[in-house]
Order: sequence, then structure tokens, then C-alpha cells
Amino acid sequence: MPHVEVSIEVAAPAVAVYALAKHQERFPEFMPDVETVTVLERHPGYIVTRWKTLVEDAPIEWTEEDRFDDAALRIDYALTEGDLDMFEGAWTFVETAGLTRVTLTVEYDFGVPTLAELIGPTLQKKVRENSEMMLAALKRQAELPD
Repeated sequence: MPHVEVSIEVAAPAVAVYALAKHQERFPEFMPDVETVTVLERHPGYIVTRWKTLVEDAPIEWTEEDRFDDAALRIDYALTEGDLDMFEGAWTFVETAGLTRVTLTVEYDFGVPTLAELIGPTLQKKVRENSEMMLAALKRQAELPD
């Protein structure tokens, strides 16, 4: 199973960055490749969202469940349906010396072994680039002056 992990340092309190990441319906406002995030269900401790993104101008859509651990400042997500067979991971937020280290992990499977063999390295690069773009956009938004 391909695995991608990216991190970034954010000059903002961990609780503030975590709170921003919990409001995924706002992602299209500041993340260029995220076209829409629609909250389908909102429950105590988790939400179900429908995503539409662009990867190399190709639309990818899925529904995921996001579980929030407010005490640990952690968001775990997992695909429930969509264009991939598996797409899951976590966001973590750790504050040290006034900076928050945000780490995004992604595990995915397109479900087509021959496709994975042909474009696996390219796909992993795109997943990494997309994850880095999301973190950079989150950083920019979190560091905006009030």
C-alpha cells in the first residue's frame, strides 16, 4: 500500500491550526486544487464530507469520514466511497516552542494493480505534491494576521 507523509511548521498555536483543519468546508477558499468540500453529516466527534479535487486537471471525487480527537489534536480520515479503492490517513498537530508541526499521512490504493505498476511512482509524486500544497495553504491561512 503506497504511503505518503509530509510535514510543515506553522507559526500559530496548535489548537488554532487544528480548528482550521476541522472546518474542511472552508478548504476551497484557500486551497486551489480543492474545488468543493460538502459536509453531508455532522455528528459529535466526526463528520462525513464529499470532496471534489483536481489532480493534474483531472477531477477526483470521494466521500470520507473524518474523526476528531480534540484532546490529541488529531484528525483521522477514511474514504467511504469514491474514485479510489482506499484513501485514508491522519492529520496531527504538535506544538513546540511556539511553532506547530502539522503532519499529514496518506495511504491509498486505486484498486487497479496494472495501473499502479504503470503509474505508481508518478501517482505517489502527485499525492505527495497535493499533500504538500494542502499543508502550505493551511500554513498561509493559519498565519494570516487577525
